[in-house]
Amino acid sequence: MIERKMPPLNALRAFEATARHLSVKNAAEELCVTPGAVSQLLKTLEFHLGVKLFHRVNRGIFLTDIGQTYLPPVRNAFRQITEASSRIASAMETGMLTVSVTSFFASAWLVPRLTQFQNDNPEIDLRVVTSNQLVDFSRDSVDVAIRHGLGVYPGLSSHRVLAAEIVPVAAPQLVERLGQPATPSDLTHWPHVHDAERKAWHRWFQSQGIEDVGPPRGPSFDDSGLLVKAVLAGQGVGLLPAAMVAPELAQGQLVKVAGVTLLEDFAYYLVYPEARHERPKVAAFRRWILDSAAEAGLSG
Repeated sequence: MIERKMPPLNALRAFEATARHLSVKNAAEELCVTPGAVSQLLKTLEFHLGVKLFHRVNRGIFLTDIGQTYLPPVRNAFRQITEASSRIASAMETGMLTVSVTSFFASAWLVPRLTQFQNDNPEIDLRVVTSNQLVDFSRDSVDVAIRHGLGVYPGLSSHRVLAAEIVPVAAPQLVERLGQPATPSDLTHWPHVHDAERKAWHRWFQSQGIEDVGPPRGPSFDDSGLLVKAVLAGQGVGLLPAAMVAPELAQGQLVKVAGVTLLEDFAYYLVYPEARHERPKVAAFRRWILDSAAEAGLSG
């Protein structure tokens, strides 16, 4: 069996438009090309098929019997493509919205407020996935992400949601060994435990008026839960959201070694590819989360 190649798509579009209008001129206007271009596309299609699709007479153009037989499946194919494209476009506007977020932010802030989002946007089904890894939007099935950092993500739109109060904490055995620091500068000599970006301590020392602290040393973790465990194990002093370590402080498992600080630029940010900025379901989530943070008096 001889396998034929599919006819050129532009030629099929020219055929369908000309057959619908029974006019090369009108088909050309619809397709935004010249009548000569449409005529050439029709000749290309007829040559490809090896048949005549139109009768050309002085007063107009008419479908041959073969052309009339060919038109319905071609028209149906274009309709199916249009309907499928519309369904996909609609799914991009509504349907499932996947949000990647750290487990702490999800449990402490996002989840308790989701009822309001669902009430305001019943057409959007929210899927929350917890991860501390940076999202690869080209590979991961994620629409938007919420991450803690400085908000500088090349190629991504970034919106500051809220700044969390952070506090330097250490295990009791480390404090007993090194002594309770009298001033923030004393912590420059302590071992540090870092987040993945390794910038939080530098920002914290700057906020205390301490500039010359040298390069960051010590272990770093991209999982806040592991960072807490490292601090509990006495590996160093860590900077953590005050709300996150409140239970450990209350139970005496951790000790506060300096006051609570609010670093305005070191915050939780909503991030997503710039191309998704106007996507309706992304825009709806952006409006909601920024408004929710503003109402709570937490945004900047």
